[in-house]
Amino acid sequence: MQQSLAYRLSYGSLMLAGLFVILYLDLRIEHWTAGMLPSTGGRHGLGGVGIFLLLLLVMPQGTQELATLFSAESVRPYRFLAATGSGVLVLHAFLTQFNWFQPIAASALAFALVLVMIVAAIRRVWGRHTHEAITHMAGTVLATMYLGGLGWFILALRVKHSSNPHGYQGSTECILMILLTVKSTDIGAYAVGSLLGRHKLIPWLSPKKSWEGLVGGVATAALVGWACVEIWPRELATLNGVTGAIMGAILGLVGTAGDLLESLMKRDANVKDSGHLIPGFGGVLDVIDSPLLAAPVAYLLFSLSGTHF
Repeated sequence: MQQSLAYRLSYGSLMLAGLFVILYLDLRIEHWTAGMLPSTGGRHGLGGVGIFLLLLLVMPQGTQELATLFSAESVRPYRFLAATGSGVLVLHAFLTQFNWFQPIAASALAFALVLVMIVAAIRRVWGRHTHEAITHMAGTVLATMYLGGLGWFILALRVKHSSNPHGYQGSTECILMILLTVKSTDIGAYAVGSLLGRHKLIPWLSPKKSWEGLVGGVATAALVGWACVEIWPRELATLNGVTGAIMGAILGLVGTAGDLLESLMKRDANVKDSGHLIPGFGGVLDVIDSPLLAAPVAYLLFSLSGTHF
């Protein structure tokens, strides 16, 4: 237990530091390329390069872990195809910042999704196999949507630009707000649950989670959401303290749901972790499960707050 906590603290700190470096370089690249995007009036450059490369890096490992979980129910996605399809989806999100791509963005996204299914079917026909054709096709599409589809929203949040009257770009801060609120939920839930946890949340699915921990985690996320708005008032000018706290609480709840969703898959596969790549955490999916599910909700909430997406 102590060794696991030590691993989580050490590797968690390293991953957090690495993420901040990537986001900083990501923002610097945008400043260095200022004027490349005429659609922003010359105020912004090329956004999301760092996050795009980070997503491409984790997609293949995430696909491998998903395929391992799926195999418990004899669902075997084509791993290379699913990883490639996920990469194509995040590439689509990256390209939405260009004027020339925007008129065909919707049709290109629909075509990419359908193409994954078609290529999976062709792959089965090519090998002259009819057995488990449906599970191969369904597993490939599901893996692509889970990683690439949810990842699309993360990158889309980064490359879109705030329309607040000050003209500041708030997308990097949007990403940070999502990650900080979601991950602070885990910290708050662990702290409060360890001290006060008496009533199990869903004992058959995640026996360590408690209702007290959930309340503590959501309250922590709300506090962090409020703090983000206070720290970046100009960059998150479409929000105020109250809406920041509400958004933080919602993202905390959704992040917890994302964690439970992966727990459901792991229970089905009868494994504790999705992988063993990161000591103290497990696999890549164990780290990104909650931010992935929170991303589409955050995209909607930022849209409703007044940011034009």
